[in-house]
Amino acid sequence: MQHEVLHPKGWKATPGYSNGIAARGRMVFTGGVVGWNADQEFETDDFAAQVETALRSIVAILAEAGAKPEHLVRLTWYVTDKAEYLAALKETGRAYREVIGKSYPAMALVQVVALVEDRAKVEIEATAVIPD
Repeated sequence: MQHEVLHPKGWKATPGYSNGIAARGRMVFTGGVVGWNADQEFETDDFAAQVETALRSIVAILAEAGAKPEHLVRLTWYVTDKAEYLAALKETGRAYREVIGKSYPAMALVQVVALVEDRAKVEIEATAVIPD
């Protein structure tokens, strides 16, 4: 087993994330990853497209440590517009499933006033644990 999903008995099912994860092994952390390309250039201002690019970048960073999307235990999302996030849920979910698959780590999403990169609509931090 990669990790243990922590879901207290009697709690309602969570849509697309876990309440908690227990894991053991080599820990891998990313910095905040935005939706720009390898040359640090934004190719779009579309929210879901920036999410997809950020997630692909996270997968590439994890691969440098030998980690895969199923090793993710936590994602923290920072968005500049909660309404834009909610309006793009269907497309964002499709991008998530295409890039990450059916792995649903513990997640938090926070709306912030701004991100350091002016064109960034989302920034995602990731934590993965590669089992012993």
